[in-house]
Amino acid sequence: MPKEKLSKRMWVSFILIGLVGQFAWTIENMYFNVFLYNTISTDPRAIAAMVAASAAAATVTTLLMGALSDRVGRRKPFICAGYVLWGISTMAFGFISVEGVAAWAGTARAASIAVALVIVMDCVMTFFGSTANDAAFNAYITDNTAPENRGRVESALATLPLISMLVIFGGFDGLTQQGRWREFFLIFGGLVTATGVLACFLLWETPREKKNGNYLSGLLHGFRPSVVRQNEKLYLALGAFCVFSIAVQVFFPYLIIYMQTYLQIEAYAIVLGVVLLVSSLISVLSGGVIDRLGKLNCVLPAAGVMLLGLTLMYFARSAGFVIASGIVMMAGYMLVTATLSAVIRDDTPAGEVGLFQGVRMIFAVLVPMIVGPFIGAAVIRNSGATYVELGVVKNVPTPAIFLAAAVVLLCTAVPVIILKRRSRK
Repeated sequence: MPKEKLSKRMWVSFILIGLVGQFAWTIENMYFNVFLYNTISTDPRAIAAMVAASAAAATVTTLLMGALSDRVGRRKPFICAGYVLWGISTMAFGFISVEGVAAWAGTARAASIAVALVIVMDCVMTFFGSTANDAAFNAYITDNTAPENRGRVESALATLPLISMLVIFGGFDGLTQQGRWREFFLIFGGLVTATGVLACFLLWETPREKKNGNYLSGLLHGFRPSVVRQNEKLYLALGAFCVFSIAVQVFFPYLIIYMQTYLQIEAYAIVLGVVLLVSSLISVLSGGVIDRLGKLNCVLPAAGVMLLGLTLMYFARSAGFVIASGIVMMAGYMLVTATLSAVIRDDTPAGEVGLFQGVRMIFAVLVPMIVGPFIGAAVIRNSGATYVELGVVKNVPTPAIFLAAAVVLLCTAVPVIILKRRSRK
């Protein structure tokens, strides 16, 4: 059983490996979209298709590799090898361009082939990333934490995606604005690969029993009705996280494009940097409070904060208003992530942590990243906001994406209320 007090080495492992993984996920979740929009196609359906394909790849990978890590009784090899290959596949994006495709496929089909190539490579990159991070590293965290410290751990981990965005926006966004995508991908791909090598020396393998039984049968374990009934609270928490994540994915893939094209804020990296820094600080300071008040008791208040932030973002036009609204929105986002993630870890069966990572991915990634971006794309295309550049009509995200996200977020209350009632019983 993990100790309530974590060692410094364990904290370093969680933060360092988690942060570098978030660098890669930030690039995959946000900058691949911008890369596709700016260099290949402005059709939001192409972005939605890429996000959906990546989500499917992530879910299948986590289901297969999480169960496999349970079966072999080890997480470390999956983390180390996965990070090395994750970085290499990220670097490969620096060599994709319409001009390069046109050289061997002809100009007429170059753009469509380039879109397909980006989507395929995104799935390859996601396979390695999900093996290392979603399946193995996430299970490693669950193996080495306890209910008494998960509020603090999850509050710290919830800041990592935003810290990664802060670092990338503040230090490296200029490369993308200058069109220097190759250097951008090489820098972060190299960092991820180096972290995989470092993890070989930093991580220690948690002693655990190998999972016996039929491997293919085990993959279906989490989908059996009897298992769902036995773990009712876990599936209710996953359902709440699913609805919450759909709301996030309605606006998140289009956030940078929205600030560039609709708000026309040239210094959007500074705006986002301030938002991420302040909201991350709020999340870290809230970790102890979450542990004291109870994770489940904090979910709806945190969702209320995010709902307020989304509403404010709908009306925000100036940089100052966007900063204030964004802090509220992203602070609520991180607090909901921290509380629900901790509840899910608490209710995950101890002997099947790796296996249930695939189930978690269906609720946290697959469904949200298929449904959410297409809702956002439909809102964008029906808004009628466009501009013409070099004779090409381009779609522009509008504030309606935040309003749509707010409507979806309201639905999170249903599974959370049911979960709280079940927990009292």
